[in-house]
Amino acid sequence: MGAGLPLWLKFLDETSKVVTTLTAAVLLYTRSAGVAYFVTGAVICAGLAKSIKKAIRQERPSQHSGRKVTYGMPSSHASACTFFATYITIACLQLSVHPTLPSSTMFAPVVILPWTYMIVMSRVRLGHHTWRQVAAGTAFGACCASFWFKLWVDDAAWRQDNCMGSRSDGKILA
Repeated sequence: MGAGLPLWLKFLDETSKVVTTLTAAVLLYTRSAGVAYFVTGAVICAGLAKSIKKAIRQERPSQHSGRKVTYGMPSSHASACTFFATYITIACLQLSVHPTLPSSTMFAPVVILPWTYMIVMSRVRLGHHTWRQVAAGTAFGACCASFWFKLWVDDAAWRQDNCMGSRSDGKILA
């Protein structure tokens, strides 16, 4: 698969490498506990999706019959990408921008949401998954991100109240 594909679809097929590289760069640049926590959540989400995939054992579409049997439900690409998009969008809406990043970072969802949509749709177009598999992966990633973000915010609020005292402006230190 890949010889007759348009360039944009080939790029989307290799997105995991691009996302991993960009994530590592942001983590190394900011050296932020919040970014490290986010990355940990993304890795856990992807790992859980792969575990669920092995438990459900639903095969991928028939185009992959020449390969060894791999399972597609839920799509771990859709789970991971949706985790990124959901978590970053919620963070941009609810937290202040990290001091090492430009203030324009708050507009990251304008790029990330359409990119995630294209990645998820490309999984079906490339024949890696069915619509149900990417829908399940998308739902799983969104749920994981929402839960993981809530844990961060609740823990940060608890730490402020119990360890560092409350801030008068109500902002959470991240």
